[in-house]
Amino acid sequence: MLNMLARAGVTRVVSPLARALLRLGVSPDAVTVVGTLGVCVGALAFYPRGEFFVGSVVATVFVFSDMVDGTMARLSGRSSRWGAFLDSTLDRVADAALFGGLVLWYAREGQPLEAGLALFCLVVGILTSYTKARAEGLGMTADVGIAERSERLIVVLLAVGLAGLGVPYILPAGLWLLAVAGVVTVGQRMIAVRRQALADRPGGNG
Repeated sequence: MLNMLARAGVTRVVSPLARALLRLGVSPDAVTVVGTLGVCVGALAFYPRGEFFVGSVVATVFVFSDMVDGTMARLSGRSSRWGAFLDSTLDRVADAALFGGLVLWYAREGQPLEAGLALFCLVVGILTSYTKARAEGLGMTADVGIAERSERLIVVLLAVGLAGLGVPYILPAGLWLLAVAGVVTVGQRMIAVRRQALADRPGGNG
């Protein structure tokens, strides 16, 4: 949803940076790797210590590399299946770092329910991405859902950052929102794929 609404505007903003990096000889894959490492550092170095605001600021800065590397690939004509695979794989690593940092924090604070909730958000987020990838691997599509990766990142980074500024209850509320939205999204994608599979049956339209 937000991918479609915001990508064009963000691309215009990051295009000058993408061109500058290409002139310096930096590859899109290098930006992908550095961006993922930055998110991991922001989440795993700060979240387990309760330094939520600083960690979210660092992670947010590097999250934008996901737009920069894609723009670089398009501008340079270097878009490839390897680049798409690397980007998708490292996205999962970054997501794991964000929610893993929260799991570590809650476990350290002796809050097993919240730790389990953060872990559930990580699992359902990965499942959301898997359902789409698996559908495409079977020749179908699953481009539906209320909580794609962009939405999930906005919610978790905003909730954690505001929690770091002392806003009460915002972090557990954000995690519950992600958990529910993730389950709904997985369900939406499974229904969409089910309908396509039934329509593909000989003589059947569902």
